[in-house]
Amino acid sequence: MAVPADPPDGTPDGIGGGDEEFRREFRRDDYEYEYRSVVFDDDFVRAARLQEFSAQERMGEHARAVRSRSLWSGGGSARPGNGAPSRSARQGLLLVLLIALAFASAVYLGLRDPAAPVPDTRTESLTSTVVPLAPTVAVPGGRPVDLFAKSPAADYRVGAAGITMPAVRRTRHFTDGQVVTALSIAKDYLVQSSLDPDVLAGTATRPVRVLVDPDQLDQFDRSMTSPSGDGRHAATGWLVRFDPATAVVADSRVRVSGSLAFEELSPEVLEVTTDHTFVYAVRPATGEPAAADGASLFTVRRELRLRFDREDLATRRTELVSAYVMAGPQSCSTEPAEGFRPLPAGAGPTTVGPAASDPYASGHPRRSTGLCGVLAPAATATAPVSPGG
Repeated sequence: MAVPADPPDGTPDGIGGGDEEFRREFRRDDYEYEYRSVVFDDDFVRAARLQEFSAQERMGEHARAVRSRSLWSGGGSARPGNGAPSRSARQGLLLVLLIALAFASAVYLGLRDPAAPVPDTRTESLTSTVVPLAPTVAVPGGRPVDLFAKSPAADYRVGAAGITMPAVRRTRHFTDGQVVTALSIAKDYLVQSSLDPDVLAGTATRPVRVLVDPDQLDQFDRSMTSPSGDGRHAATGWLVRFDPATAVVADSRVRVSGSLAFEELSPEVLEVTTDHTFVYAVRPATGEPAAADGASLFTVRRELRLRFDREDLATRRTELVSAYVMAGPQSCSTEPAEGFRPLPAGAGPTTVGPAASDPYASGHPRRSTGLCGVLAPAATATAPVSPGG
């Protein structure tokens, strides 16, 4: 007779003989070996990803038996089932936020050095000084080729060939190519402002204007339309031009010699310094047509400081910061801000000083600086030559 625990048709073949055989196979040492590492304490229960609902919670309609526990909820000092973050979860979240903040700060500081000063990219106004040089001997005259041969400019190169480029090397924040660009813009400025025939004749300013930084254009335009010797609005600070009523260029082959230098002023600004002497053959603009041997030499020494930021390099423009100009022979009583007035060949030495200034006169003085220099005899041709003789 089968007992209630036995199958209705008896025990199938190949299956053990019941509870006693099962108990023999399920030894206590096997149980201890497999589960000895599992400790079902309170921490283990709180760390479970699934949490069983209470009996009261399971009585609700459509209630589930368990709920999923997120990383930030359950455990710790929070009450079971209220979904509040545990203390350890809050500490973990705070740690993650601190690490993210530290990483973001490191990236920001790596991209921008807080110790580095903020670059000042403001464009300065031009400050210029124009000094006329009065002769101490009679002005030599003759044919341009002979005058050049007898002057200190005998070995000077002609035109733009006299504006030579220095050896180029990169700076800390500017590449070789950027330095070359700055030097080439500076050379273009010298060529257009000192050698262009229309600029020299006073009939054009655009060749120079297109190279000037837009922030300086107002000052440049005022210097061309209303030149003044106030140190900021002299047309001859920006360019070389002759008073068309006084003199014209007699030979287009201007003699030039000088140097270019560069340096980095800041991570955003590159400066080029130019120092060149330009020697022109000129003749009087009025009266009968001048004879072939009625020319004289006029010398202009220009020392310029030009600055370039990265936008200037991209647009091929420059900021002319300062200009120091000496030019002669001309009379100290003339105003050189508007245009140079060379003394003609055969003119004797002059000891007349700058034009008088009345400190009691209202308005701006005619010439605020009142500078005048003396042209050294060695700066002229070796022997005076009278026109026509």
